[in-house]
Amino acid sequence: MTMIEAAPVAFPELKRSLVREAARQASRTDGEGSVQVQLDPNQKIGNAKVFAVYGKGGIGKSTTSSNLSVAFSKLGKRVLQIGCDPKHDSTFTLTKKLMPTVIDVLESVDFHAEELRVEDFVFTGYNGVMCVEAGGPPAGTGCGGYVVGQTVKLLKEHHLLEETDVVIFDVLGDVVCGGFAAPLQHADRALIVTANDFDSIFAMNRIVQAIGAKARNYNVRLGGVIANRSAATDQIDKFNAQIGLKTMAHFPDLDVIRRSRLKKSTLFEMEYSPELEAVQKEYLRLAASLWLGTDPLICTPMKDRDIFDLLGFD
Repeated sequence: MTMIEAAPVAFPELKRSLVREAARQASRTDGEGSVQVQLDPNQKIGNAKVFAVYGKGGIGKSTTSSNLSVAFSKLGKRVLQIGCDPKHDSTFTLTKKLMPTVIDVLESVDFHAEELRVEDFVFTGYNGVMCVEAGGPPAGTGCGGYVVGQTVKLLKEHHLLEETDVVIFDVLGDVVCGGFAAPLQHADRALIVTANDFDSIFAMNRIVQAIGAKARNYNVRLGGVIANRSAATDQIDKFNAQIGLKTMAHFPDLDVIRRSRLKKSTLFEMEYSPELEAVQKEYLRLAASLWLGTDPLICTPMKDRDIFDLLGFD
């Protein structure tokens, strides 16, 4: 039984969309030997600056995305953050609770998208950041690329992208299959969050490969690396120098960051301390740099064995 045949009867529109998607997939490939979910030309986001945040699972992508969203909003930009994880926990520090996903609300109206209102799936978070949780298809039945496409389609139909300055996609883990690579089809720059350790850097290398594949057919380019939860960056620096990457920002492993998640708050809402102020300034500096524009990075990913030999201590 194929993935499409297995789609449950309760999700007829999802199943039909998967069939349509499969029929389109053969039209163009992203990278040698790959067949991936394709972008509908009518779903282009428009004039906003679009960033897709990737990295190893649990590395702090949602923390990074949410605080970066606030930093952009503090610079006076109109910001939309789109969580692309079935756990739908990307935006809870902005909204103070878990919000329903696009798939949840579509299911509630039997996938009749015309019945939805903006307030059904777009929620206002801290400092005016607009928050959307795309969610994911039912387990084992579909592709995250469909969900991203449906989310962008809904946002366009409700004219929510016309006056948006910045869109941030916060993407599930380091899964770089066609579905969860779909935000790269919309993004101008891909940002990789990593720690100064072997597993995070190994995952980063795979993400670099995925971005390179998407860059063959779409406008996305590598923006750079965000070092997170790390006192030092020596291993990141070693890897960057080898493949042509650059570190754009560095956030140490501070307890205030852990506490901000437990308080369901962004770092810009936490009680003042000198170390917190330094982190806030780093987010503001990163947002300002990204807004002004960064040069695209052309990188050559490494072979797995070469990474193993490169990292570590003599």
